[in-house]
Amino acid sequence: MFLADVDIKKAVQSGDIRIDDFDEARLGSVSYDVLLGNKFVATHSHTTQAIDPARNIFPDTHEVDINDNKFFVLHPGVTVLGTLRDFVGSRKYLIQISGKSSLARIGLVVHNTAGLVNPGHFLNITLELCNFNSVPIVLRPGMEIAQLTFSMLSSPVSRGYEKTGRFHGNNWDNFATKRKN
Repeated sequence: MFLADVDIKKAVQSGDIRIDDFDEARLGSVSYDVLLGNKFVATHSHTTQAIDPARNIFPDTHEVDINDNKFFVLHPGVTVLGTLRDFVGSRKYLIQISGKSSLARIGLVVHNTAGLVNPGHFLNITLELCNFNSVPIVLRPGMEIAQLTFSMLSSPVSRGYEKTGRFHGNNWDNFATKRKN
């Protein structure tokens, strides 16, 4: 069952859901709009022959940090990692991230497969941004990029993400930026 706006607000106020710098203006009837952060990870396609996760071969990448008054151009067919400005998490609820219809209609996908934030995981969510349009899309730090929904669990989890999760801690440090072919 998804939480309604009044329940999301109550859960934030009680501390059951953490959304740093919660802004009631971004609260929808069953969702909360989140903002694009300043960091991106892009692949050096000219130095990456292939990616083979089974052999621990990841792309050569670089991190791009964009100032608030600047923008990042996402070219057609390109996927980059991005981060949310909002720091979120909950031990009590499952959080799902979804794209915004207005951005999907211009060809922007904000997550390919990783749409869940497990209970016990607190982070600036990493986005898998992909441009499926035939023209570039301009991304600006601080723009509304996605929405979160919150689901009740049938019972409390016995092992939270902080005990079992692969990307526990500083989520951004776990990505391919540090790995080379």
